[in-house]
Amino acid sequence: MSYFKNKVILKVLLIAFLSTVLPVKAALIDLLQDGQHVLLMRHADAPGFGDPAGYTLSQCSTQRNLGADGKRQAKVIGEWLVLQGIKEAKLFSSPWCRCLDTASLMNKGPIVIEPALGSFFDDMSLEKKQTQALQTFIQNALVKNPKMPLILVTHHVNIQAFTGKIVNVGDMVLVKVNKNGHHLSHTIIESPPY
Repeated sequence: MSYFKNKVILKVLLIAFLSTVLPVKAALIDLLQDGQHVLLMRHADAPGFGDPAGYTLSQCSTQRNLGADGKRQAKVIGEWLVLQGIKEAKLFSSPWCRCLDTASLMNKGPIVIEPALGSFFDDMSLEKKQTQALQTFIQNALVKNPKMPLILVTHHVNIQAFTGKIVNVGDMVLVKVNKNGHHLSHTIIESPPY
């Protein structure tokens, strides 16, 4: 009798666990289709810090780029998003190659380069101007695509300026915005293991 009682308890616990996990998966896609949320993502792992002196945006070989781990991480994030119900999205990227490569490897559809997502790490005096440009971009993008998940691949400085939070490589931030594209609240989603 004890065996059956333990089995029933185990089933109840499993159902309780799944009921707390499954709505989170469903909620991400639902939130990204409500016209009030965007998913900001820091590019995947790119070894090093900053960019080499004299780098050029049009030449990936002059920049800090994704390593093998970063490429694998970007693919895993794309697969994880599918498990959340996000098979395709409006995908925008910083012009930096590590962001473009991250977006491409996620395999969520065509990628559009968005200057408002570009890093201002080399000139922190641009933080306010760049953040205002990001707010305007988000406002317009949500008006044009209120039912399509909006994923923005960018840099840690941009995410920190917009949300006040520092995130690791590959981490995502689900951001609720007002009608002007201004940050209201956010939830950090850590990169899935890769």
